[in-house]
Amino acid sequence: MAKPDEPGYYKQEDLLSVDLQPPRTGWMDTGVDFKPGSFIYPGKAKNLDILDLPNAREWAVTDIDWQLPEGWQKTILDGMAERLGKYRSFKLFMDTCVRCGACADKCHFFIGSGDPKNMPVLRAELLRSIYRKDFTALGKVFGKMAGGRKLTEEVIKEWFYYFYQCTECRRCSVFCPFGIDTAEITMMGRELLGLLGLYVNWVIEPVANCYTFGNHLAIQPHGLVDTLEFMVGDIEEATGIKVDLPINKKGAEILFFTPSGDFVAAPGIYTCMAYMVLFHELGIDYTWSTYASDGGNFGLFTSHEMMKRLNAKIYSEAKRLGVKWILGGECGHMWRVINQYMDTMNGPADFLEIPKSMVTGTVFERASSTKVVHIMEFLADIIHHKKLKLDPSRNDHINVTYHDSCNPARAMGIFEEPRYVIKSVCNNFHEMPENTIREKTFCCGGGAGLGTDENMEIRLRGGLPRGNAVRYVQEEFGVNQLAAMCAIDRAVLPTVCDYWAPGVQVTGICELVANATVMKGENDRSIDLRLEPIPGRAADENDEPRGSSDDE
Repeated sequence: MAKPDEPGYYKQEDLLSVDLQPPRTGWMDTGVDFKPGSFIYPGKAKNLDILDLPNAREWAVTDIDWQLPEGWQKTILDGMAERLGKYRSFKLFMDTCVRCGACADKCHFFIGSGDPKNMPVLRAELLRSIYRKDFTALGKVFGKMAGGRKLTEEVIKEWFYYFYQCTECRRCSVFCPFGIDTAEITMMGRELLGLLGLYVNWVIEPVANCYTFGNHLAIQPHGLVDTLEFMVGDIEEATGIKVDLPINKKGAEILFFTPSGDFVAAPGIYTCMAYMVLFHELGIDYTWSTYASDGGNFGLFTSHEMMKRLNAKIYSEAKRLGVKWILGGECGHMWRVINQYMDTMNGPADFLEIPKSMVTGTVFERASSTKVVHIMEFLADIIHHKKLKLDPSRNDHINVTYHDSCNPARAMGIFEEPRYVIKSVCNNFHEMPENTIREKTFCCGGGAGLGTDENMEIRLRGGLPRGNAVRYVQEEFGVNQLAAMCAIDRAVLPTVCDYWAPGVQVTGICELVANATVMKGENDRSIDLRLEPIPGRAADENDEPRGSSDDE
């Protein structure tokens, strides 16, 4: 019998019966219902200890007593005062909202759950109401009449529940007439919770791992080398070519890093293999690092200070290895941290050069400050200059659609490059409906640290809008693959697709490129990087696949 942490526990008809009737009680008087499948387990004491974070202890979300530290109200209010003074945008967002409701139905979690507190405007009010009560004259005098309320333990529990039902995707911000960034409000709420030692383990354990090992999955240096060598073997089986594997190579032109999800789990591992195929074929002078092995940064989901601590390893390793510039793999939140925060937090990177492609000669002026280029920008330039021999017919068995990952797309504006790359290697490409792509893209439902199984009901509800759009192109055009250039998407969307659009697989973009690349000296390429037969090219169509994603 299925359990609440398994998709099979939930009937589609139940999840589709969204109750939009608000509770009888006012929102300030409506408590939180911590039911299985709707919350994430709290951070373990050992992980808080590693990071020297406060109030480390073992506790459960369902406990009546959350063991908050003495003087916790003052801690929160002092922390809020500090951040209001430090971040001008925070105060602006607290003061500006007129509650017009333009964002109300734009959140995937509200669409999937009908919970009023998942409307971005009301989720922000959870924090704004405390701001009004303690930091505005009207709130201090009139309290609830002015939209203020007292800071109680129930408020803290409410923050914990709903700020971890926001993936910081920023879709609501696109529709806000004032440009209020609700993701920043969520980030402030999580930072304040952290002052009391309130974290979810799905976020704080990867942070502790990254702080200790340089990656979110606690892969030690020899383990990473073994993993990459294993991939080299699979690449040779698929292509007949043994690719180079430069690791910790001093003096390389490029330091390459990617999210650690690409090292261990399908379909990300095929994206990782694709990097090595493409770099080998192009003759790129690059290196992996066993120290700064992970470009992902779950600090984004905890606090600005943690973001800075984890990201420091990137520039530090670039300096140690003496590279000229940095290339980043397919990731979402990694890219937002690099472009919006890294230069301020860890820069300036004056010891690096402005990135210049050694293959095409293109100078990436946009990266003149951070010295980091996204793999899609790099590949789009390579393909535009015809530096790869491509055979798109190898992907003719694929009808592909593209999921705009929230951070590189909506946050950073990378819209055209991935589409250009996909269309260059796939003859069958179909867009999802216009109001679900580009800056209006729907989130995968598991970003910002929400993609864990104990949170399954919320993930499935939050994934409904994206799943529904995938289902549409599946039925309309026969789409059977969903491409995404984000490691979290590649980890979370298989569950979403299996539930809402069964039969659609998830892939990285580089995997499609590598499978279409005609390598010098390759074999007959009858199998792809998943070691599965390529229809129409296999020596014997009846042969069993030599490997599949299920083997991983």
